Amino acid sequence: MIAEDQTAAVAFLSAPASHGTTEPVETMETHISRIFLVGGRAFKMKRAVKLPYVDFSTASLRLDACRKEVELNAATAPRLYLGVRRITREKDGALTFDGRGELVDSVVEMVRFDQRSLFDRMAVAGRLTRELMTVAAQMIARFHRAAPVVHEGGGAANIAGVLRINAAGFATSRVFRPDELAAFTLAFERGLARHAALLDRREAAGKVRRCHGDLHLRNICLFEGEPRLFDCIEFNDQIATVDTLYDLAFLLMDLWHRGFPDLANLVMNRYLDDSDDEDGFTLLPYLMAIRAAVRAHVTATQVEESGEASAKLVAEARSYFDLARSLIEPMPARLTAIGGLSGSGKTTVAETLAAQVGAPPGARIVESDRVRKAMHGVSAETRLPRSAYRPEVSEKVYRQMAERARLLLAAGGSVIVDAVFDRLDNRDLVERLAGDLGTPFTAVWLDAEPALLRGRVASRSGGPSDANLDVLSGQLARDSGEMGWRRIDAARSAEQIASEILNLQQEVARSPAQPTT
Repeated sequence: MIAEDQTAAVAFLSAPASHGTTEPVETMETHISRIFLVGGRAFKMKRAVKLPYVDFSTASLRLDACRKEVELNAATAPRLYLGVRRITREKDGALTFDGRGELVDSVVEMVRFDQRSLFDRMAVAGRLTRELMTVAAQMIARFHRAAPVVHEGGGAANIAGVLRINAAGFATSRVFRPDELAAFTLAFERGLARHAALLDRREAAGKVRRCHGDLHLRNICLFEGEPRLFDCIEFNDQIATVDTLYDLAFLLMDLWHRGFPDLANLVMNRYLDDSDDEDGFTLLPYLMAIRAAVRAHVTATQVEESGEASAKLVAEARSYFDLARSLIEPMPARLTAIGGLSGSGKTTVAETLAAQVGAPPGARIVESDRVRKAMHGVSAETRLPRSAYRPEVSEKVYRQMAERARLLLAAGGSVIVDAVFDRLDNRDLVERLAGDLGTPFTAVWLDAEPALLRGRVASRSGGPSDANLDVLSGQLARDSGEMGWRRIDAARSAEQIASEILNLQQEVARSPAQPTT
């Protein structure tokens, strides 16, 4: 009877007359949903399935799930979710929306949006800009701050549960060899042992929350001019109750896998700027690896039923598997310092370089302008008064930058510090930091003619820097002291400069006892 009722509901939703129109109804399907597109509306039905992780086997359960989906997604996608529509059977046997008869099924009613507004489509079309991804990262940070905290076990135990699901999923597939799966599983278990204490501290601090659960590019859309999260996991609270950084890691992994490492690094940096969650930075490669492993086993389990598409799915599963293996391998920490006067392009170079330094999603950028704004409790784009740039304030900024870099490096992360560094004592501060920790260190000074610097500063708009032509004039008038850092021509492109810095880092790797400065 369940199958018959849903078959009748599918026929009802597929009929244009049910929606008061004559235009055809388009349909889309996933393994647990059917979506009907007509006019300016989308109707999402839960398939009548009962699986280990979801139970939609009765009409009442599906109605509850629809209501929960609207409730949860309304927080991140206001006005996209319109409500729940009940499908009822009336006395004459006909189906209708929200009648007085017996409940047959339910659907979530949504505003229909252009599928080209999905972030995965925008990525393929080259329409994911740095500005848009910055807004998305800030939106996700706000969502995580407001998400309900859940204390139902340790943080390491939470991740161990994911690893068990992964192992069970791989056991159902024949895509991967038993020996490589055994090594794969062992690597993840060792990774969990390394990170267990930090995961447990984060859980105790309230970082395990009822999150989105399925935060990849296809579940972000551009709606009413803003990036919106939608289609969260509503059917299983356990799956969606995770460390907030594990939630974010799905998006980072998706961007990295699709060939957008620069955007993955940008999202990570802007998210950490806004979330005060820097203690978990070194977890991200491991959490991204787990997300890649999930994709690998889910894709691999589809191969048996895929027919002609099996070769493509095998290649896709293998690509996620290989990414997971590369992410799980520890990489040594590295410190890079980029100095130069205002207009020399420090921040652009740092952002160009960061995705290529350290383990994915790349280096954490500790930028003086953002640190100064955070110290004053304002957004990065807020202008500060001149008093915020007094020498004693700047001294505090550099010391805080050094302390943040120290904590990240000591935990095993790679860091790029980005500041003017026109005072010898500030350069000495970061050099001593590298020496104290024994961290491979590369330091560069971006050299530029005053005319180039003035032109760049005068043409600036937006961004965290408050430097203007008066500030630059003051910098040019000061003596920067003996410059022992490697000088690089700032007139070159950011890509060329980043490439030169990477070459310098390779020199350090060959002679770690001799920092390149």
